[in-house]
Amino acid sequence: MEHFLLEKTLLFQQMSPEEIEKAQRALGVRVKRYPKDAVILRAGESTAWMGMVLQGGVTVESNDLWGNRAILSHVGAGQYFAETYAFLGEETVPVDVVASEDSAIAFFHIGQLRAQKGLAESWAAKLTANLLVISAHKNLALSARSFHTASHQIRGRVMSYLNTVSLQKHSRAFDIPFDRQQLADYLNVERTALSKELGRMRREGLIDFHRKHFVLLHLEA
Repeated sequence: MEHFLLEKTLLFQQMSPEEIEKAQRALGVRVKRYPKDAVILRAGESTAWMGMVLQGGVTVESNDLWGNRAILSHVGAGQYFAETYAFLGEETVPVDVVASEDSAIAFFHIGQLRAQKGLAESWAAKLTANLLVISAHKNLALSARSFHTASHQIRGRVMSYLNTVSLQKHSRAFDIPFDRQQLADYLNVERTALSKELGRMRREGLIDFHRKHFVLLHLEA
């Protein structure tokens, strides 16, 4: 990866090109490509590598032995996954990380930081601070899903999620990262019931949508 690409990522913020080069060498950065639906990280494994999505996107999923799936979060371009498990190294990952589309992933050997003798160097201190910010963002994302699934009604879950995305995008018209099945799994509802509720909300003038594109509408007074 080129310096100008790394400088734009949260992991390497506030670093000079020289610091980025040192950090990149220490972390053994490598890039891998995955087709859609490929499992990048499987539940039950441990890892010392944190991933960052360069292109495409991945879903963080909880899949049980009986075939039930719950999508915990979507990780898009420029976002990270497995940072906590990579840093701890020995913890078992309880989720699957799956490519939701053809994707390119950069991996960083974050586990090395715990044994890194040069932690006093400027790049290591900045990297550690950036990791804390990344972890905080991840906690917010997981908290948001808990908030969206708190309602007992499908409409309440849909409205909570769409309202949050609208606020994040600063627009009433936006694209979501999920298809219908993925959205159902994220909101922990049945796909058929979700589709019916979306149809009712459109007929009532609350929303309009086409595939992944949604528009939040005003009700007439």
